[in-house]
Amino acid sequence: MAAAVSWSIEPAGIADREVLERLVRNYHGDAGIALDDAQRRRAIQTLLDDPRAGTLWLIRCAQELAGYVLVSPGFSLEFGGFDAFVDELYLLPDYRGAGGGGCVLKLLKAAVRDAGIRALHLEVERTNERARALYEKAGFRPRERYVLMTLEL
Repeated sequence: MAAAVSWSIEPAGIADREVLERLVRNYHGDAGIALDDAQRRRAIQTLLDDPRAGTLWLIRCAQELAGYVLVSPGFSLEFGGFDAFVDELYLLPDYRGAGGGGCVLKLLKAAVRDAGIRALHLEVERTNERARALYEKAGFRPRERYVLMTLEL
């Protein structure tokens, strides 16, 4: 029987900026997110410079780079303390469909819980049934009573 694949996450640092730019550009292309390279570079640099803005985690599979996840913190009276938003989760195509997403979410839940986060939120396209199934299996539940609304400034 083959050995289980080892997944890990680690906070990204300044030295990871270029690889993050490439990964984020790939995800934005796949997701149809219109952000030019200069804006993307500034946003990544802000995250690397200021931990209050959020944490970019590098995802590794058997110690090979497999993707990234961004968690941005907040505070919620409803949840009685700090909460966070999974803003982006991206696995390179070669690492999809083999259970890695579930492993990453399990690692992420433990890491943010250890950091004092009481609730973790995310958004997913209503039509993305594969991602919705992954998130529901990881314990996320839709909040049908609410609609995420955005005001761009």
